[in-house]
Amino acid sequence: MGRMYFLRLVAFFVLLAGSAQGADTSRILLMGDSLMAVHRLSNQAISDGVARALGSSVTDRSTLGARIIYGLPITGSMGMNIGKQFRGGDWDWIIVNGGGNDILFGCGCKACERKITKLISQGGDDGRIPKMVGDLRKSGARVIYLGYLRSPGVGSPIENCRDEGDLLEQRIAAMAQLDPGVFFLSLSDLVPYGDRSFHAADMIHPSVKASTAIGNLLAGLIRAND
Repeated sequence: MGRMYFLRLVAFFVLLAGSAQGADTSRILLMGDSLMAVHRLSNQAISDGVARALGSSVTDRSTLGARIIYGLPITGSMGMNIGKQFRGGDWDWIIVNGGGNDILFGCGCKACERKITKLISQGGDDGRIPKMVGDLRKSGARVIYLGYLRSPGVGSPIENCRDEGDLLEQRIAAMAQLDPGVFFLSLSDLVPYGDRSFHAADMIHPSVKASTAIGNLLAGLIRAND
């Protein structure tokens, strides 16, 4: 029974561990958590939006529930550890996000400064996120770190995470200033107050509308810096 459960769990994470559009010919790798991965089965994820806007294939390794700090080796290597979603290749761009699940599940968005500092220091030069981004830069690719959607201020279970999200992203923006090959794309102004249309029914994840809009923003940033 235990072994069967384990095998089913492994199969589940294999299913979630990322699909690729033209994996061997892509020049763009996408990594991250459910912000990226949601809508992938319907080909309407953020990676699909980037691919359509640029007319270029995108390899998507993002995984639902993934974290920056994740200790389990097997599921971590399958994608639950965002850093381990990286696969070698001739990437021009790597788009990555992460940290939200570490805060949401690691401290419940309450008294989170210690957890956030473990992810990234105040100056943006130390912690798990800068280390991961530094490793990605060693591949020669430029890196875009994508921020999170904010709640519309109505009916969202993550409304109380706003301050922690702002603090995390202030530090990520500082990190991006330290390396001209690293870019930070904030989504803090994407959602108008009271507008539920940018969120899925759970009011946490992006809607198809939001995923498309984010894909277009990323494509514009790549186009402007190619």
